[in-house]
Amino acid sequence: MTISDYLVTDDLTVLLGFIGVSVFLLQNLYKPQPLVHPILLGRQSDAGRVRHPGESTVYRNYGTGLMGRFPVRPDKDVNIVTDFVKPEFDAPRTLWSTKITNAQLKARVSAFGSGIATLVPEDSTVLILLNDSIEFIITDLALSEQSIASITLSSPKLLKRVLEMHPPNAIITDNTFLTHVVKAAQDAHEFNHRLIVVDWLPQPSELDIRPWNVIESYGKVSQAPKNAPQSGSAYTVSFFETPSGGMRCVQLSHENFTSGVTAIRALFPATINISTLDTIVSGHSLSTPYGRAIAYAALFEGASFATLPSTSVFRDSDAPALDVADVLSATKFPIPSPTVLFLKPEHVQSIASSVISRAKKSLFFPLAWRHKFASLTEGFVAKDSLWDRTVFSSAREDVLGKMADTVKAVVTSGGPLPSDTLVPARLALSIALINTYTHGSAAGPLFATHAFDLQMLPSSSPTAEPAHVGAPSVNVEAKLAGVKDDVVEQGGDPIGELLVRGPSVGNMLSADGEAGEKNAWVNTEEIARAMTNGAFKVLGSL
Repeated sequence: MTISDYLVTDDLTVLLGFIGVSVFLLQNLYKPQPLVHPILLGRQSDAGRVRHPGESTVYRNYGTGLMGRFPVRPDKDVNIVTDFVKPEFDAPRTLWSTKITNAQLKARVSAFGSGIATLVPEDSTVLILLNDSIEFIITDLALSEQSIASITLSSPKLLKRVLEMHPPNAIITDNTFLTHVVKAAQDAHEFNHRLIVVDWLPQPSELDIRPWNVIESYGKVSQAPKNAPQSGSAYTVSFFETPSGGMRCVQLSHENFTSGVTAIRALFPATINISTLDTIVSGHSLSTPYGRAIAYAALFEGASFATLPSTSVFRDSDAPALDVADVLSATKFPIPSPTVLFLKPEHVQSIASSVISRAKKSLFFPLAWRHKFASLTEGFVAKDSLWDRTVFSSAREDVLGKMADTVKAVVTSGGPLPSDTLVPARLALSIALINTYTHGSAAGPLFATHAFDLQMLPSSSPTAEPAHVGAPSVNVEAKLAGVKDDVVEQGGDPIGELLVRGPSVGNMLSADGEAGEKNAWVNTEEIARAMTNGAFKVLGSL
């Protein structure tokens, strides 16, 4: 007897069998491919082979290469910060509310630099007390071009101490903050400052006040600096506040900022690289080295640029909340719709929760969440899937408006990002989400996750830990001090004080202004964990 005598089939049975085989093959053969190969995420750092007692080994980015040469310039022709404004870019772009070409920007920088050089000698210091604006960019570039040292503050709380300990020759501020500057100068018993005020409303004053536009008009005839700035020349000093309320001071050179811009550009793979078509919006103040490096990266790429209201350091009212409304306020500027956002963790949490809340109103939300989560576990995410078109796209548009279609990458830094925020944020945004760690001593990110790292790493700690911040940046070395030798020798993750160094890290100054050794290890005063795959978790301050 043949097999056909035992098996009785009809057309329906054959059809159901064909459907079953097709579904099996589709599920196993047509799964979405990971956006980045797992091998690259399994060994993100190049760990040194030796270590000193009480310390971890030295970690470097695995992409640095065997030669160990750190990249310090985004382009061979960029040696000082004024080189970021490339003359070959002749198309206009928008900086905050000003549409300007590179030629026009360089002319204004040269004019203001020549004008201020007539007021203060070359070895002077100038305190910049400006909120983020095109005037800040022009001031910083002009001072650097004239080899005049600038000072910036990350917090107005530091103003009185800086005026007492490091009195500048001139102060540049705007009319809204002028009364606070005058009061702080009186409290510090310093009346010898020349004040340059943006948008100054003439009023009686005992101080030497010069309007901004008058200084700019002084420099219509260009004046070359006596000592041209060099790559290694220190041109700015930044004061920042520690978590404990202390004050630290870092001296930064042109090379620090060219290295910082190089590290920022390395955050983005070729598929989402920054170009002249992009618009960058930052939630980090230009009064910080990292915030300034973001602006310089936009200048270098020819992109439009603006900052959020929450970046205002000097203001009369309370700071805006770090939420969706703060992000949407960028649309008040006449800039093209943003494509790259540099945000703080609170911004990302607010956006994610808002999008998820609106998506939950759909009847298909549980099914959409399950399918997108399954793709996420496979290392794949996209914002044009069936479930996005059905559920998430409309929710994103309700929250972000036109920005929902144009944003291609979000970079978060400025605090710990909770681990439980990662999955909702990745599903809500469905774009590259890069988590970084920054510090007041460095112009670039010190650590950064891969743009397409979608791993959900388990925590080895019984308490909640923040999300990992990836491997050291492309031009940074890191190590941990105060680790337990017995834990490391038994294969455990080293935990200790985080120390960093590299060309993007500035030179820390002592309380009396003395510079330390160049390329010395800088203690971030943070506790970190180095995980087995080479990624780091920053656990908190000391």
